[in-house]
Amino acid sequence: MGEGIVQPEDERFMAAAIRLSRWHTGQTSTNPSVGCLIVRDGAIVGRAVTALGGRPHAEPQALAEAGELARGATAYVTLEPCSHHGKTPPCAEALIAHGVGRVVISVSDPDVRVSGRGIAMLQAAGIEVTSGVLEEEGRQSLAGYLTRQTKNRPYVTLKLAVSADGMIGRAGVGQVAITGPEARAQVQALRAETDAILVGIGTAISDDPLLTVRTPGLEAQSPVRIVLDPMLALPLTSKLVETAREVPVIVVASEEVSPLGSEEGAPPSVLPDISPTGGEIGKGPAPSSSSSDSSVSASANLGQGASPQPISPLVGGEVRSGEAGAIDPVNRSQHRTSGRTEGGISPANPTEMDTRRAALEAAGVEILYCNPYHPEVLLPALATRGISSLLVEGGAKTAKLFLEAGLVDRIQLYQAPLVIGEGGIESPLQATDIPSGFAHRGTYIFGADRLDEYERET
Repeated sequence: MGEGIVQPEDERFMAAAIRLSRWHTGQTSTNPSVGCLIVRDGAIVGRAVTALGGRPHAEPQALAEAGELARGATAYVTLEPCSHHGKTPPCAEALIAHGVGRVVISVSDPDVRVSGRGIAMLQAAGIEVTSGVLEEEGRQSLAGYLTRQTKNRPYVTLKLAVSADGMIGRAGVGQVAITGPEARAQVQALRAETDAILVGIGTAISDDPLLTVRTPGLEAQSPVRIVLDPMLALPLTSKLVETAREVPVIVVASEEVSPLGSEEGAPPSVLPDISPTGGEIGKGPAPSSSSSDSSVSASANLGQGASPQPISPLVGGEVRSGEAGAIDPVNRSQHRTSGRTEGGISPANPTEMDTRRAALEAAGVEILYCNPYHPEVLLPALATRGISSLLVEGGAKTAKLFLEAGLVDRIQLYQAPLVIGEGGIESPLQATDIPSGFAHRGTYIFGADRLDEYERET
């Protein structure tokens, strides 16, 4: 806790501020979604959440709503108020200027420009500060921002839907609805509050998914869509390519297919100008991150499991019936099995690769040259562009890739009564073999389906 004494009502009001902060999760660009309440004589006189796009911050909005009633009141803020001049004045200064008598904080800001300085500024002005109230809950609500700040990578959620016989799909038939409508609606909500969603090329070809948010009214909150595609095999007729100008698509290709070659290719930090909110392309450099718009150093620590280590390769993508087979190591051509989406054959020579690359880029697809099978390299590249949260949705080998790298922070495991039977694709994870280091956070029921959520212990 901070120097101030926790009052009986502090947890109640902080819980309300945390709930408020979740209203704009995933919609505040590179800034965290922060909640702020102004409370006077036990009544809320001002409230706000970080605005869509990241500005203005929560504190000045809540103070404006409270007006003169803010003088002598208590402010409840989910993240330490910023203390420096960025694109907006310091929130700590605003609290001081409005005469707030006490500030209660859930989580201190790890941004080196803020950490502890916001609290010190408030205390120097004679304001009582209490910090660490409902800190665990506050950290959960700010997980994406905190992970990007402290580990230089997005917070990674792995989502799996598993049938009663332990399968995640059926080979050769494309998408299989394993869970019911209630669970699928929950997944849509998760996508809406996530900056980016990632699949392997096998899933992109066999399922031909859109990976957007389809909940009415939330379509604009669709995440940036990322495909691990070492040889640019994504079909030009796929839904992802055809909608790339509406919702951004990043193809992560091998450095070997870079127009400059594997040794002189563009570094993994060279990503398109994509905002993780609203999927806008070409809006200029991505704003720096944090509650005070901080940037992230590419050399920062990735966190647990981040050091390079042997990872099971996904040779030729995730092979299923009706999709791309393995890459021939001699001529770089890709074997084809029946039922493959048109346009999904990997180019066999440099000329075809150049043509393929040009066609994808002409359709609005951005190509990132970075080893697709080393997430410890890819994730910092995404973080430098302000992507704070990443949802890994498929398929089995991609899930295993991130699990083996130790770079999954949260597991959402849906279990359904459906039986896939013969031809099923085995899940890389069951409720009985959750990796060590994960704590069970809760069980939720959606119709006939069960969701178990696990989070990596820190």
